[in-house]
Amino acid sequence: MTPDEFSDAATNDNRPETAEPTRVSQADADQISTLRAQKAELEERVETLQTTNSRLTQGSPPQPPQPGLERLIQTSLRDLESQRRELQRQVEQLERRKERIEAEMRTSFAGASQDIAIRVQGFKEYLIGSLQDLARAAEQLELAPPAAADSPAEVAEPPAAETDPPTVGFAAQRFEQQRDRVRSLLDQYRTRPDYYGPSWQLRRTFEPIHADRVANWFFTQGGRGAVKSLGSRLQNVLVASAAVSALHTLYGDRLCALVLASTPERLGEWRRWLQDCLGISRADFGTNRGVMLFEAPEPMVQRAERLLDSGRLPILLIDESEEKISLSLLQFPLWLAFAPDPANPIADYEY
Repeated sequence: MTPDEFSDAATNDNRPETAEPTRVSQADADQISTLRAQKAELEERVETLQTTNSRLTQGSPPQPPQPGLERLIQTSLRDLESQRRELQRQVEQLERRKERIEAEMRTSFAGASQDIAIRVQGFKEYLIGSLQDLARAAEQLELAPPAAADSPAEVAEPPAAETDPPTVGFAAQRFEQQRDRVRSLLDQYRTRPDYYGPSWQLRRTFEPIHADRVANWFFTQGGRGAVKSLGSRLQNVLVASAAVSALHTLYGDRLCALVLASTPERLGEWRRWLQDCLGISRADFGTNRGVMLFEAPEPMVQRAERLLDSGRLPILLIDESEEKISLSLLQFPLWLAFAPDPANPIADYEY
């Protein structure tokens, strides 16, 4: 091999070994250029920050963007305050909604005592009807002429006059003016409800089934008797509210409603729904106020007697849950009891 051929062969053998280092060097050069550019940019930013810092430390006047920053901060604070108030309002709405849902659950929850309640409803209705008949018979015996007491046959005659008992003032001819007034009020409640009317005026939707219950209580029972429950305490309170509203229109502040329920929870439901149906407030509840609440019949009777002695007119409202009704409650001129419906009993929590 000649020297020239040996040199060419050596050159060809060395080419693959030097190609890779050349490419690596080019990549390193690119990276070095990138790092140098970043270094220059960082040095420029450092100089800018140092210049800004020196102006701030030397007490130089604020730059033009500063007032805009303050306005931005104030606007952000106002937005945050508005959002806080909105969140508070939403929380209050949710709390009120929770209370309404809990109240609806109390009225619709069947409970474990439903089977027992269905079995005793018939007996309760029979008991209330028997007491009502007994009270009517006792009133007729008191108004009978003295000569009738000597003859047993004549004593047995008063039940035949039940179609027109002397104490039923609203059904009597001399109360025709009040009769028309009450019918007009019931028609107004049913056809022209006023949801924002004055206090003691019915503010809720009044269906024909409610109007029939109230009209029968006024004109057939004379304001003294039991009506069949509608299967919900809220519906019963609506019927009672219509009667109280009509009587309050006739007698004004002389009227006083006394509510009897055996537990504080049931009385609480009566209070809330009377407020809702009649537009009254907590100030209307209490001793010698427009509405009084009782858990037992004895204090209720005593309070009603005092009201009559002072010239006021009490109306006794008896909840469906009362299994026994004291005969002393039936002596008053106005009382409304709700007889349970065996086919549709009210479901309460077991308090």
